[in-house]
Amino acid sequence: INTKDILFICGGAFDGLEKIIEARLGRRQIGFNPSDEKVARGGTTNIFGDVEPDDLLRFGLIPELVGRLPVSVPLQSLDEDALVRILKEPKNALTKQYAKLFELEDVKITFEETALKAIAKKAIDRGTGARGLRAILEELLLDTMFDLPGRDDVIEVRVTEASVLNKTAPMLELSGKKVKKEA
Repeated sequence: INTKDILFICGGAFDGLEKIIEARLGRRQIGFNPSDEKVARGGTTNIFGDVEPDDLLRFGLIPELVGRLPVSVPLQSLDEDALVRILKEPKNALTKQYAKLFELEDVKITFEETALKAIAKKAIDRGTGARGLRAILEELLLDTMFDLPGRDDVIEVRVTEASVLNKTAPMLELSGKKVKKEA
């Protein structure tokens, strides 16, 4: 195969690669090294920024593949603000998807800003990042979504920080109509 016009992208955690890079750079792998100015000032360093092709070979990638990876770019973990933006801003954002689902039941759903931050923090604490946001929202809203079709008195569902942190049902704003009861 002529690989001239093929773009190779390798992504993943590359668990253990950081030890290979640290060994090559001569950094201590355990403990605190005050000579590293950036760490001493309270910042963090991303060791993957110093990766070289030889490190990838030692990690176990085959030379034919490493030769086709001329650029290596480390990615940073998403912070709380980035996760909140993911929840709100994209065209197909999760909060917009839930708004549409609740709209099918003629119910408005609102997410307090503090609730979105709590959801993002929970995803960070779980270590799931953006992938875990949907699971957290499902846990939070599953019972409410199950109950809504049988009720006609709910006009708004409000997701609060307390409902996220305490794992309780979101607040419901009722219209005053009686709940439909099955015979």
